Amino acid sequence: MTASPSTGRPRRVSLADGVYDELLSRLFDNTLPPGTWMNIDALARDLEVSQTPIREALARLESTGLVTRAALRGYRAAPLLTAKELGDLMHARAVVEPANAALAAAHATEAFLAGLDESIERLATSPTGPTVHEYHSYWQADEQFHDLIARQADNAFLYRAFESLGGQAQRFRMFGGLGVTDAEYAIAEHRAIRTALASGRPEAAEAAMLDHVVNVRIRSLD
Repeated sequence: MTASPSTGRPRRVSLADGVYDELLSRLFDNTLPPGTWMNIDALARDLEVSQTPIREALARLESTGLVTRAALRGYRAAPLLTAKELGDLMHARAVVEPANAALAAAHATEAFLAGLDESIERLATSPTGPTVHEYHSYWQADEQFHDLIARQADNAFLYRAFESLGGQAQRFRMFGGLGVTDAEYAIAEHRAIRTALASGRPEAAEAAMLDHVVNVRIRSLD
């Protein structure tokens, strides 16, 4: 990814992703607090880009639930999830992600496992402090791990379901001002999932992923 985790301008090497990640950062650190209307013209001027990547980024953010769109009014930052909404989100993840893990285990490759190893190493070495600048790399590594598994499942419909949940973004938004509070547990659970995937046993991978998502739900609602 190409985001600047601070409030700078997005890097030019991948403009669309840079704009998306920059807006994510602003939502995470409350530079764009819940309820804020997001003026496309103003954002384009601020980031020194055209309106097109701004519109694309906002549409992607809408799919995660981080922003909402009102007819004739545009986009605004969504309110933080209630405890019930967060519980419902994690319930949905517990349906989709174990299924992805089971499918991925059936045809795990060395390249796939190497990608998981790289994401786990990034998790273990990334800072987890209270600002989005500090935990941004950790969040990206976490996102990468789950996305790799969803892609390796090779089921376009399940991948769309996974992508639409925006579960990682929603959860990490709640770390603003606190930092990542469960890194030690999450890293251990990711390693257990990787081991299960490498075994080639779909039922083991499914169980390891379900255990992880259920534990994340418990930690998130504590």
